[in-house]
Amino acid sequence: MEAYLDNSATTRCSDRACQLMVDLLTKDYGNPSSLHMKGIEAERFVETAKKKIAKTLRVSEKEIIFTSGGTESNNLAIIGAAMANRRAGNHIITTSIEHASVENPMEFLKEQGFEITYLSVDENGIISLEELEEAVTEQTILVSMMQVNNEIGAIEPVAEAAELIKKKNPDTLIHVDAIQSYGKMYIYPKKLGIDMLSVSGHKIHGPKGSGFLWVREKTKLKPLILGGGQQKGMRSGTENVPAIAGLGEAAEEIYENLDEKRAHLYGLKQRFIDGIEKLEGTHVNGKTGEDSAPHIVSVSFEGIRSEVLLHSLEDRGIYVSSGSACSSNNHAGKQKGSKTLRNIHLKENLLDSTLRFSFSVHTTEEEIDYALEVLGELLPVLKKYTRH
Repeated sequence: MEAYLDNSATTRCSDRACQLMVDLLTKDYGNPSSLHMKGIEAERFVETAKKKIAKTLRVSEKEIIFTSGGTESNNLAIIGAAMANRRAGNHIITTSIEHASVENPMEFLKEQGFEITYLSVDENGIISLEELEEAVTEQTILVSMMQVNNEIGAIEPVAEAAELIKKKNPDTLIHVDAIQSYGKMYIYPKKLGIDMLSVSGHKIHGPKGSGFLWVREKTKLKPLILGGGQQKGMRSGTENVPAIAGLGEAAEEIYENLDEKRAHLYGLKQRFIDGIEKLEGTHVNGKTGEDSAPHIVSVSFEGIRSEVLLHSLEDRGIYVSSGSACSSNNHAGKQKGSKTLRNIHLKENLLDSTLRFSFSVHTTEEEIDYALEVLGELLPVLKKYTRH
């Protein structure tokens, strides 16, 4: 049996999205910038995808910019907003537990002369609204924060944060990385009071290499990719019509019967946590109820290195992660410690003994039970080889 429990890294592409993409690669393959009928048909698929996505967010389709994924969406939002608004100020606020696709653009902007404030988090990975309010100044042009943490599933108080930011400085732009929250919860950006929202296609059963950035109308943003002026000049380059259409289809599909899907995920999560807590030497990190993300569980295993346990599970057909798939290794191939786990003050001896288990709407109770059964067998054996 196999159990794929690494859905925060990527999900299986849905049949509906795949079939539509095959049709567009083989039949309706025109360039959407072409003036002939093939081009017009291709452009229609792009516009349809925009409408489907806009409907899930209750926004205008004109506010959707298609990208190559979450990383590009975050880069465009952060660097684009900073460069377009630097005359208004040079101060940016983010959190200490952001994904590398936010953290690294921040480091880049620091090199360009911007001042970056990193908010601390508590043991559950939640920011302090008081600390945030104190950090906002007249010079603050942008606040960027994730809605759901990709490692421990913490849900940040985005609406409350936006309200106090705008109250203190109405001109401050607010960007939300919704890569782990979109498709798992209802998100209405205008109700939240934010200005930009990043989403990745392959986290919601869409294709890899697809994503979008929602940008509130009249928000000043400088494009990062220059060329033929596609997407109103905000993201030049021939649109990847199959990926865009597949993303639109996946977005529409993931929000169908979302309440049932959320209930399924929370049920799986509770079943998994109940089983894990019966195993000796295990610690579940962060919140575990419905005030946390429905699809992510972070577990530390005393005395067992995460890499060893990960590969032992892999040998039994169980696939999990030791952290963010995008930043688990550096270019030299050496393991980097998890910034999130350090910032929630996880005990030093558990930092390299932690795995992330993440579920999707396709995950079954049988997969959960199989993973728990195998963990029950492996943990006592692996502990015999604990380093003293």
